[in-house]
Amino acid sequence: MKRLFSLLAASILLTGLAVSVPAEAGPPPQYGSEGNYVADRDTKIDVMGEWAHPDDDTSIIGPCGVWHQLYGVKCGVIMVTRGEGGGNAVGTELGPDLGLRRENEDRVAHYRSGTLDIFNLDRVDFFYNQSAPLTQYFWDEEETLRRVTRVIRTTQPEIYIGFTPTLAAGHGNHQQAGRLIWEGVLAAADPTKFPEQLRGPDALSTWQVKKVFSGGSTTGTGGTTTAANCTTGFVPTPGTNLDTVAGVWTGYDSQYKWPTGNLQGKPVGSAKIWQQVADEGRAAYPTQSRVMFKGASAPACSRFGMTQSFVPFQPNTADGTANPAAGRDDAILFGATEADPGGLPKGTLEYLTFSRFLNVAGEPFQATLHLKAGSGQLKPGKVALTVPAGWTVDGPKQVGAVSDKQETTVTFTVTPSATAPVNQNAKISALYTSQAETGYTDNVVRIVSPTEGRFERWGNWAEYDEWLADTAPQAIRLGRSAAIQSMSIGSTLAVPVVVHNWSNQPQSGTVGLTLPANFTADATSKPYSALAPGAETTVTFQVTNTDTALPATQNVSIPITTTYSAPAGTGNETLTLSLVPSTAIAQSTTTPVVDGTAAPGEYSGPTLDLGRIWQGAATCTGVDDCGVSPTGEGSTAKVSWSEDALYFFIHIRDDYQSYAVTPQECVGHWQADSVEILLDPRGTASQVLKDTANTFKLGIFPFTNDPSASNGNGANGPCWSRDADNHQGYSTGPLAGTVSDAPNAPGVQVASTATWVGTNETTTPHAYAGGGYDLEVKIPLADLPAAVDPAKLGLNITPYDNDDTSAAGTTTLRHIDMSTRLGWSALGSVQSDPYRWGRATMPGYTPPADRPTTPSAPNVSSPNLNGALSPQTIAQSARNDVPISGRVPTSGLEVLSGRLGESSVELVTSSSVSGTARMFLTSGELGAIPVYTTSCSPAADPAPDYGLTPCAVTDGGIPAWSPDLSGHLVKQDSKQITGGVQKFSIPLTAAQRAKLAADGHLLISFETPQNEVQAFDLKLSR
Repeated sequence: MKRLFSLLAASILLTGLAVSVPAEAGPPPQYGSEGNYVADRDTKIDVMGEWAHPDDDTSIIGPCGVWHQLYGVKCGVIMVTRGEGGGNAVGTELGPDLGLRRENEDRVAHYRSGTLDIFNLDRVDFFYNQSAPLTQYFWDEEETLRRVTRVIRTTQPEIYIGFTPTLAAGHGNHQQAGRLIWEGVLAAADPTKFPEQLRGPDALSTWQVKKVFSGGSTTGTGGTTTAANCTTGFVPTPGTNLDTVAGVWTGYDSQYKWPTGNLQGKPVGSAKIWQQVADEGRAAYPTQSRVMFKGASAPACSRFGMTQSFVPFQPNTADGTANPAAGRDDAILFGATEADPGGLPKGTLEYLTFSRFLNVAGEPFQATLHLKAGSGQLKPGKVALTVPAGWTVDGPKQVGAVSDKQETTVTFTVTPSATAPVNQNAKISALYTSQAETGYTDNVVRIVSPTEGRFERWGNWAEYDEWLADTAPQAIRLGRSAAIQSMSIGSTLAVPVVVHNWSNQPQSGTVGLTLPANFTADATSKPYSALAPGAETTVTFQVTNTDTALPATQNVSIPITTTYSAPAGTGNETLTLSLVPSTAIAQSTTTPVVDGTAAPGEYSGPTLDLGRIWQGAATCTGVDDCGVSPTGEGSTAKVSWSEDALYFFIHIRDDYQSYAVTPQECVGHWQADSVEILLDPRGTASQVLKDTANTFKLGIFPFTNDPSASNGNGANGPCWSRDADNHQGYSTGPLAGTVSDAPNAPGVQVASTATWVGTNETTTPHAYAGGGYDLEVKIPLADLPAAVDPAKLGLNITPYDNDDTSAAGTTTLRHIDMSTRLGWSALGSVQSDPYRWGRATMPGYTPPADRPTTPSAPNVSSPNLNGALSPQTIAQSARNDVPISGRVPTSGLEVLSGRLGESSVELVTSSSVSGTARMFLTSGELGAIPVYTTSCSPAADPAPDYGLTPCAVTDGGIPAWSPDLSGHLVKQDSKQITGGVQKFSIPLTAAQRAKLAADGHLLISFETPQNEVQAFDLKLSR
């Protein structure tokens, strides 16, 4: 396809003479015999991956290299964000500038595998969280899905790979990226979704992705890592893994050679295996604390678990034994880019659906096989289903000729065994036979208790189950949400259990709780009766914890048992309950003076123990290292309130001073010694699906590299910033209010007793004077996003301890995350889970009457990069004709002529619409700009391999990046375009002209006020 939004071929020359550029449109979109849009090879993607951030996607580097080299497969990546909200371990770029750098890192990682197309969707990367709903809020859920759908419909991928959509993905951005796979596959094939994409001069067609690998399991036995066709003999774990697993060996030789002097001592000119290429690519993200890969890789077998297929495929086992065809390294391609070995023509659709997914033992349901020929028709045949032992099914059944015009369906009645095990998935397979050709497919259902009692889901867990039911029912095979809740020690919690009758007859019974030690309840068993088929009721218990101190194990299990009557039996679920600490924050008898000391009367409340580790225990060596002490002499805190502010006195035990940040680096507190104070003013942030976006989180660095006191806190004094909360960004010094729209923590005061040792060189002793430091902090409650509820304030305090972070063989500390993380409440990823913070009351405090109780709208401060400002994105769009960011294309701009003069580039354009043209004059190859320095010779190790192989232990330095993309951006300019013909010039210095004349391009992005986009790549030549 050559779309109207890219009217000029990339070979147009701007020379010393004026060049006339044809004004007519380029080749029109390609359409098949039925009038449907067909992507040409420049645009077509065979295997598409989708992830949230650069460096999430490294699992496909090796596989795509093999598939590309051996089978001609073209991979692509949909990247939802450029990771602008992450840290930067090697530079000062933040926000959009960091997005440019991280985009290049991702392109470097994949380039050698033939994966040149990375489709950035320009969504904001806001902060680490564990909430898909919060991600939807920031990403504009509908617009993001629209862009995903356009990219799928334009590139027409056959196979889709990426994150699981479940809460097991952790990061909320990862969860939502996984959801977008399932939603995008559905939307791209649905003519009612974004129908504007299917009309007009740039009309696309609906598209059916053939296979989905999102959240599948790869557990099993057999196979190898030492030979081709590495999944041969592999058997998924019986009874546990019902997903078909496809693998690919990464021990094949790549086209990249070991250069002279390579550090690994490999024979010069011998081939790097694809696993070596993959491992080097995984390390190509220095901004994210990765370092140059200097090892030698062993072959591996990358495996992917399939979760949905619309085409015939090869199962891992046939008749109980391993299926050799499924073990081939191209098995993932069967039925999609290659014809299935069963013989059905490529393009044949075959898949199973069920009348319901959740089924009861002994009760029948329907299974339907869907068939559609790829072209022409398939001759009459038959279909047989295979069900688990003890189950029954009718058939086999005859099926007539199958056409390519509409689906043919064959429906069976399946009855599970009366003794089918509950709470397990069960596989049903279909074999379609048409003369000598066969097609296999399978799918799973789940057997549940006739009556099921589940703890009532809330927050993200309830929202995920709703998404399964309403949007992506097929994804329920991955499992519903877990039963999770929290409570503070010594408190009482309502535990509601929803009882659902899945059977076809009324049920009666009881719901019971098995309580662990130090728990009581108003009753341990309660009845329900006469529950009709399909109906549900709620049974609620009042559970009380009797602990007086936080136990060593904060997570406890409470089994829930539900009995039923027809037939008599029991169902079970286990609630995981997190116990969190609690405290009463006392009012100070004397308003604290923020001077780094705790004077009498300032802090009369209890001492909080901060010496609990929640991450990084392996690097902690005791109380003198990171403040952990079973006897209370470790890191501690006291909290009080006075007037309308909270005061904190925090004592940190630590034996080693970390890297000292500059004021410009006073963000990303986890990359250096720091303390974070976390406050949920209403105590409901998790319940209302906003997680930390409804909270206040202050990260405090106890010292800085600021000898001139430019930050306003004294020479080398402390600095602080807000992160991952309602208004993140710099909070102190000249930078406060510059990245965000206003200061986000006015009135905060910090005093620190830490004194910097004066250097980031480890040759100087880095011990803290006195074995640690004290912080005293004032936080005005008006800075919080809402009025404090004095009965249920969420509170946590989390010290971060970074020790010697210098790279091996060096003596300079790095600004890099190698922290041990502690906390008052130390559970899992507690920095992102307000429901796991401690609970605090503020006796006697009443917030001002006019202070809002609803948190203000969150502000992430740093915006995301607009793809129209990325030279790499513009060049890609001009080459493959997929619009920038998956936005709406326009053909409104034409370049009529151009001239590379002695001191300028002169352009003449014609436009039928107004908009902004952004021009980037570049030199050299933009596809993969090196991210590391090396002493290897470029002649011995040419691009794109150059910069990824070390020839000395000291290799792996970081090339200068800003402000010119490591010297590749010669100049940039922008012009406002109005209708009609316009002439303009871009002035050049002699040096700029010489660089462009040698190897230059003019990249142009054009944006209309309607957010439509267009891209040009014009080669400059003498």
